[in-house]
Amino acid sequence: MLTLDDFDFDLPAELVAQQPSGQRSASRLLQVADDALHDHRFSLLPDLLDSGDLLVFNDTRVIKARLFGRKESGGQIEVLIERIVDGRHAVAQIRASKSPKPGSRIVLEEAIELIVRGRRGEQGEFFELELEREPAADSAAVRDLFSLIEAHGRLPLPPYITHPANADDEARYQTVFARNPGAVAAPTAGLHFDDALFGRLGERGVEVAWLTLHVGAGTFQPVRVQRIAAHRMHAERFTIPPATIAAIARTRERGGKVVAVGTTSLRALEAAARNGEPNPGAAETDIFITPGYRFRLVDRLITNFHLPKSTLLMLVSAFAGLDTIGAAYRHAIARRYRFFSYGDAMLLTRK
Repeated sequence: MLTLDDFDFDLPAELVAQQPSGQRSASRLLQVADDALHDHRFSLLPDLLDSGDLLVFNDTRVIKARLFGRKESGGQIEVLIERIVDGRHAVAQIRASKSPKPGSRIVLEEAIELIVRGRRGEQGEFFELELEREPAADSAAVRDLFSLIEAHGRLPLPPYITHPANADDEARYQTVFARNPGAVAAPTAGLHFDDALFGRLGERGVEVAWLTLHVGAGTFQPVRVQRIAAHRMHAERFTIPPATIAAIARTRERGGKVVAVGTTSLRALEAAARNGEPNPGAAETDIFITPGYRFRLVDRLITNFHLPKSTLLMLVSAFAGLDTIGAAYRHAIARRYRFFSYGDAMLLTRK
């Protein structure tokens, strides 16, 4: 029986990347295949793929989901939007000395007035928020909650990045292909791709396809149970278009490999195929992938290095093998790879 301690490791603090590499594709890439480890630059990825392979990307766009404000009592709060439900409702995490009560009001960035409607989540960690009133008719620039947040919020860098978001982060903590807003964390494996790399992939004969999974704030929720089978994942929304399902079918027919770019792409693809052949459309998933899981669609995975004791470390251990991932992480630490969102990447082959 696997426990949380099976996914722990010691990481020197200086290996947590605080800034992105100078160029997106200049980051490092650790290829893990056939029980061997190979050190590369990410720009060499096309040489590690075959003509006829398919890369599946998550095209979600990060919204400005971090906001600061105050309660009716005057107490200061920090809000991290988990998801925008519609033009008037959102679910969020709230950090405050005392949690706001249902029915109370909060004001964010001196511009957004919200009512706390209730709490949700196994630990009550999320708050349901409602826009208190319709914006004035003459405020054409901010008509709903989404546009208010985009106008007044701040980019939600992960908690292990210690500097406040700046103009460079506005560009680099967003993939070059981001187009569907809704995420509160970037699909970080996609941050390594630039236009020149896409050009080389095309020349190599590698096909690309797209899906959308809006990464939620629950991504950073710690696993609070020792026995990992007792953990429950937060749900995330995803959409897989018909063109992507068709591309997967073509790839299988020609003997190519389906390569998920990031754990979010993998989770969406595997969730869509849980009951057999994948179907296009929109759905939610709380799929929790741990060692012993039987993968149905994805053959290879491009992913960054993940936090100790995290569900994402469990996922990659399920994909490549617990011992293999342990060896890869020890190698990466010894070779001074950079970790987490702004760090380097791995190319994994399914065990």
